[in-house]
Amino acid sequence: MITLRQLSAFTLLACASLSAQAHRTFLVPTSTVVSGNAPWVSFDAAAATNVFEFDHVALKLDNLQITAPDGSKLTPENSYSGRFRSSFDVQLKQTGTYKIGTFSDGLFASYKENGQPKRWRGSAEAFAKEIPAGVTDLQVTQRSGRVETIVTNGKPGGKALEISGKGLELSAVTHPNDLVFGENATFRLLLDGKPAANVSVEVIPGGARYRQKLNDKTYVTDANGQFSVSWTQPGLQWLEAEVKDDKATVAPAKSRVSSYVVTLEVLPQ
Repeated sequence: MITLRQLSAFTLLACASLSAQAHRTFLVPTSTVVSGNAPWVSFDAAAATNVFEFDHVALKLDNLQITAPDGSKLTPENSYSGRFRSSFDVQLKQTGTYKIGTFSDGLFASYKENGQPKRWRGSAEAFAKEIPAGVTDLQVTQRSGRVETIVTNGKPGGKALEISGKGLELSAVTHPNDLVFGENATFRLLLDGKPAANVSVEVIPGGARYRQKLNDKTYVTDANGQFSVSWTQPGLQWLEAEVKDDKATVAPAKSRVSSYVVTLEVLPQ
């Protein structure tokens, strides 16, 4: 039986999570390391209050990209979108590392029309058509973001982890599928292919609903964009970073918000 004290603690945890960030997006694989002749891996994609829980909305798969070890793009199979999650399967026919994720790059605008505040979100192509003429207090921000996970079949390797040079990306110093509890892992954060220095990176282990606290940790990248993570426990880990600057690449935006999220798995020793 849950006591009043326990119920209060869970309520405080939920409120703390909501205040920290309303909803977190993530991709969850059934396994990050597999082996065999063309094994299958299933994935769930969602936005939720706590990481790896399904209580808010399914993540759209319109911009889903699956990169095989040889650099080719794969098509997901058995795709499905429900109320709380989107799901799909990928058959790993090649040996090596696969990158699975979504990438979005669009505009967010706020303005006043006839004195009434309005908000708009969409592509650069749609901006000129859908924003009415004569609006006031127009502010436009470019928003780009990645939500990824990494899976390896057999021996790690291949082209999937190559950097595109667009937006915020993670460069693996330690391979993302070679993470062990008790050992530090080192990564490099890049923005437009260059080191992203002095950026805060938040790491949250899964299972928050069972421990009454997030156990989150924050790291800051050095001048080379590098940071090292000391894992607080084995299991799935949610890593997130965000950069705000005035280097928008799409007109008429003057500012830019670049975000990156990846689901990693840390194995016990």
